[in-house]
Amino acid sequence: MLKNILITGGAGFIGSNIALKLVSQGRTVTVLDNLTKQIHGEQPEESQLYCSIKDKVHFIRGSVTDRVVFKKALEGQEAVIHLAAETGTGQSMYEIEKYCSTNIGGTALLLDILANKKTSVKKVIVAESRAIYGEGKYECNDCGIVYPLARTEKDMLAGDFRVKCPNCNKPVKLVATDEESKLHPTSVYGITKQMQGQLVHCVCQALGIASVSFRYQNVYGPGQSLKNPYTGILSIFSNSLRQNHDINIFEDGTESRDFVYIDDVADATILAIDNRKCSGLAFNVGTGTSVDVVTVANKLKEFYKSNSQIKVSGNFRLGDIRHNFADITLAKKVLGYEPKYNFERGLAKFCDWVLTQPVEQDNYKKSLDEMKKKGLYK
Repeated sequence: MLKNILITGGAGFIGSNIALKLVSQGRTVTVLDNLTKQIHGEQPEESQLYCSIKDKVHFIRGSVTDRVVFKKALEGQEAVIHLAAETGTGQSMYEIEKYCSTNIGGTALLLDILANKKTSVKKVIVAESRAIYGEGKYECNDCGIVYPLARTEKDMLAGDFRVKCPNCNKPVKLVATDEESKLHPTSVYGITKQMQGQLVHCVCQALGIASVSFRYQNVYGPGQSLKNPYTGILSIFSNSLRQNHDINIFEDGTESRDFVYIDDVADATILAIDNRKCSGLAFNVGTGTSVDVVTVANKLKEFYKSNSQIKVSGNFRLGDIRHNFADITLAKKVLGYEPKYNFERGLAKFCDWVLTQPVEQDNYKKSLDEMKKKGLYK
């Protein structure tokens, strides 16, 4: 069993949950995290996520773009779970340098240190994202399996949000996206996550270090930041609904996602640490089912007994995908992964937790205004 584990971004939502599970297994965990304000708020050392791991892990505050700090964090580590990244598809489309320098640059720095300094690292696990698939896998009645291109602004302005065959331009049927599907991200965020995975697998193979990547679907659950208006629609909607603010549903409301509960994500990731059969592989982590956005909003409204109006606006963000759900066959077969939470059970636990939290300032409209100024929100 690998005992000493470094988690970059380990004070974040996913990282902190993994850290606590590893500590409960008797492993020694080091966390490298910069406690960004967007996730942890104005007083990050008082944030719930940070406090949940404080005094339970060896904590180093710093950036994955700082070579000195990263070298220090790697000392004595046997495995690295590399989660540190800027997240959110919309914001990535106008903060390009920030996303590339952190996501790609931080990963490159990690690998550069491993290539040029003797370490005890035997395995690197990196978080990719479902965003690397772009629109994912579909079936066309005439053309068979296809991987559609990003939808056009012209079609969406006309209210046509359907995904179409890249060959014959006819509407197509969504099917589960497996790990062999075409990688063609439609956002800067997705591009950076694809690069992270490719860099890790390429360099680690050359160095004789085991590598694993995870393509997480839409992760949610207790502890998810309620302060961040750029990512996590369950948190964004919850914050607005608790203040009886109206909910603006993009497109026609039938766009869908594979929502996966945080415990399942943490368990899947930990399964890879000591598994010797998974080196060089990428795994989807989801539930294998999808839920549309209108259903999500209505379930949350009912749970919070909110007076908010749910409005299907027809607005859209350039770079957003229409649908996606994961084929999780490979993770089941190789890792023994089996999601324990369906959406209804996970949502209830999430909402119960939300009601114990203070209501945060609703900055979602501000985030949309930023995109609108950049011409990315219509």
